[in-house]
Formats: sequence, structure tokens, C-alpha cells
Amino acid sequence: MKLDHKTGTGLLRSAASLILSGILTISVLPFGARADISQPDITIPTLAEVNCSSYCVYDKTADEIILSKNPHDRIYPASMTKIMTAQLGLDYLDIDDYLTVSQNALDNVTTDSTLMYVTLDEEVKVSELIYGMMLPSGNDAANVVAEGVIDAIYEDYPADGDEVGPDGINASYFEEVLGVSGEEILESYKLSAFAELMNLRASNIGCTATHFVNANGLHSDDHYTTASDLALIMSEACKNPDFNTVINSPTHIFEATNAHTEDGWSVVRNTNSLLTDPWLASKTAEGEDTHLTAYIGGKTGTTSAAGTGVTSYCVNENGHELFVSVCGIPSENYSNRDMYVASVVAYGNLQCWENDPVTVIPGNVGDYQRFNWPVDERPQYDPLLVPGDELTADYMPEEFYEIQEDDEETDASTVGEEGVVEEEEGSEDGDDSVPVSTPTPTPVPGTKEYYKSKVLNTTIGQFVNQNRVISFVVLFLVLLILICTIVLIARVTSGSRKRKKKKGARPFNGNIDSLI
Repeated sequence: MKLDHKTGTGLLRSAASLILSGILTISVLPFGARADISQPDITIPTLAEVNCSSYCVYDKTADEIILSKNPHDRIYPASMTKIMTAQLGLDYLDIDDYLTVSQNALDNVTTDSTLMYVTLDEEVKVSELIYGMMLPSGNDAANVVAEGVIDAIYEDYPADGDEVGPDGINASYFEEVLGVSGEEILESYKLSAFAELMNLRASNIGCTATHFVNANGLHSDDHYTTASDLALIMSEACKNPDFNTVINSPTHIFEATNAHTEDGWSVVRNTNSLLTDPWLASKTAEGEDTHLTAYIGGKTGTTSAAGTGVTSYCVNENGHELFVSVCGIPSENYSNRDMYVASVVAYGNLQCWENDPVTVIPGNVGDYQRFNWPVDERPQYDPLLVPGDELTADYMPEEFYEIQEDDEETDASTVGEEGVVEEEEGSEDGDDSVPVSTPTPTPVPGTKEYYKSKVLNTTIGQFVNQNRVISFVVLFLVLLILICTIVLIARVTSGSRKRKKKKGARPFNGNIDSLI
């Protein structure tokens, strides 16, 4: 039996539709093939190709410089100055206190300055000002914090008192160094006094070739440091968890103030691009694993006189903390800054690993990327909020263990997919030095992971996930049988219609009028 052209075309279209549907079905199943749209590997420059005036990789754990180029040569830090400003602000001020923006703070910036955009008499929380100086690199925010620190010292550690602050001085120090009275300092010399505090702190932490004249890094020939001193300054700042949280935040949304009356009046992004692409430093130019485990963050700095650079904080697989300062990248290479910094970070981490090749913190930079969640919305289970923390059984919240105790099917001596703890051999107490397996977080409704979990939680979904080849063959056979069935039905239907048409036809007798 033959098929006419119209019927054949219809069947071909039906078959094509079924095959396309089958392909789409396969693509959404867990075992389906997907296009690889991930970020391709990028080759970073070799150290010899890094064009900068100096760099320094300081291994704080070993207390030694492990990789460097002109680490003690004088450079201009530009906005990397704010690393010092931020650490002093966090040491002397309460992050929940508010500071009032003065005219002096606004006047001591240039027209081409990067800004947070605070306004005169605006009352801003200290924590917001720290974000304002570190992410968008606001010179205005740095000045407001600097003045707030001097006000706090005169209030908490007055010149005629016996108490001293974190740097071992009270307000009388500024009067002696500047040669003016306390009243004059509070009236006209707060920023100068703060610069003297910066120099004192630099000396206290071991810097040998650093001198600051302002809080924000605007260029001055008398405002200088070195790559090695910058690494020391960064290592001191990173002792403060709040500082690490700030430099690790890719963005920040500012809350309302008396001048900006709505939350979200400004959304700023971190000027340190390597924060969101730390994988760039996971391999050397030769493709060798650098054993970089976590890139916590850093601070950029750029002026026409200083060039551009970044000072970073990262953690190696062996648990060593590294502070990497790259300085003086010339203007013609500004676009290569991230690649140059990634190169120094990469080779510094490789050198660190070769010096001490032992795994203390497993995983890679992807495992330990953090996000700036509000406190009550942070992930419930995060095994290493700060790489290097000791992971013990009591890390998990109490609610986690209550859930495990209520589950009658849970065996506390094994590790399962839900994150049950496993007791180590030889351990006298199950609560001591017990590794914790992190449970899989519940997918957010509406996301691809949510619907995928729904499929996998069904009996059919579990079978498909565990027997992918068999499932594919079965699906193919089902589609083939379905197509053959439709073809057979179409052929039978077409034949039946032809027989009916032939049976009911009148014979032609040669007279065309008989057919009318």
C-alpha cells in the first residue's frame, strides 16, 4: 500500500516533532548532554612578563618574603593607603556608631577623586564608611573616618589622662608632634593628626620605609611606602574579621541616612576584579597547579604618578597566609592589571606550596568563594567562612545535631549524604576533632536546581540517575515504537479511506452529463 504525498509529509512532520521532543526531554534529564558554556581556561603571564615597578609575596605563616621584585624600593601607594585608614578606623571606632560628614572632609578631595558621595552634615554609620572607602575607594569616606578616629582618641584617651589607645599613645602625642594645642587640632588639624597616627602604626608593625601625609592616597611626593611594607600593613589589617568581610564583598548596598532617605541609595562594586575571578591564579602560565585555596580580597590603588596596583590576601592549600603586593603598573598596561596580579599571586602560591607541600585546607578557590549576605540570610552550613579556621564537630549549629538525633534511621557512626558526623578511630570523645560533612543545601524554589531535585527525588528520577545508559536505550526504544505505531495507524487509515472512496464511485459510461 502506497502513501500519498500529503499523508507522507504529515507523517514526516509528526516523526520530526517526536524526535525533537525526545531530544529536548533528554536534554533536561540529569544524564542529558549539555553545551559547555563555562569560562574557558585563560593563560596568565609569566613573572618575566609582568610589567610593574615592584612586587612582594609575604608568607605571614613562615614570616618571610618568598617571592619579590624590588620589594624595598619606594613606590606611591595611591588608594592602597586606605588599607591603613580602614584598620585604624576599625581599631578606634565602633562599627555601629555614626559619624557626621564635615566640610573639611569634603574639601580635602580633588575633583577627579573616586567618591562614596556623602554630603555635608550627613550622619553615616562607621561600617558603611569602611565599605565606602574600600569598595568604590571613596576619598571622602576615608577623610570622614580619619576625623572620627581623632575625635574618638580625644574623647577616649584625653591628653591629661592615663589611658592609652591601641598604639600606646593618648591625645597628647599629636600636640607634641604637631606643636599645636588640642583645641587647634580638633578645629583645623584632624587629618594631619591622623596622618601622624598612620605613621606611628606603620612603625609599630615593622614598616621601615613608609611615610603618610593623608588618609586617602592622593598623590604627594612625601606620601610613599614599599611593596614589602604594604604587605605588612595588609597582614595587620587582616587580623580584623570585619576588615576581611569588607574586602571579600563583591558589592555593597548602602542603607538610608538622614541625607539619603531610602535604603539602596547607592550600590557599589569592589574595584578588585580578581575577587570574582580568583581562578585566574589557580594555574601558572605553564599550567601547573598553584595550590591557591582561597582568595580573600584586596585593595586597588591608581594615580597617574603611582601607576596602578593591588595588595591582596590569600590562603594556600598548606594553610599559609600570603600577602601579595603588586605596585607601579604603568598606564599603558592598566588593562593588564588583573592578569599581572593573578600571575604574582599564582607563582607566589606555587612557591609557598613547594616550601611546605602538605594539605591542610582541601579544595580550590571555587569552594571558598564567599558572598556578602546579610547576617540572617547567610548559608546555614559553611564549613570554612574564613579559610584556616579549625573545623571541629561543634562548628555546626545545635539545631543540626537535634535533627540528626530525631532521625531514627540515622547511624551516628557513619557519614551519609545528609552530613552526619563520623567518629574517628582512636578518638576518646566523639566531640573532639571530629570532621563534619556539610549537608546539601535545599535548592531555592523556582531555580533549575530546585526542579532537578524534584525529578531526582521521584522513583523514576532515581532510577534514571543511577541507570543512565539503560534509561537512554529505553527512551530511544519508546520513541521508535511510538513512531512506528503512528506510521502504521496512518497507513491503515489511509487505506481504509481509499477503499471507501472506490466502493461508492459510479462507473463512467462515456457521457459526461451522467456524472453531473
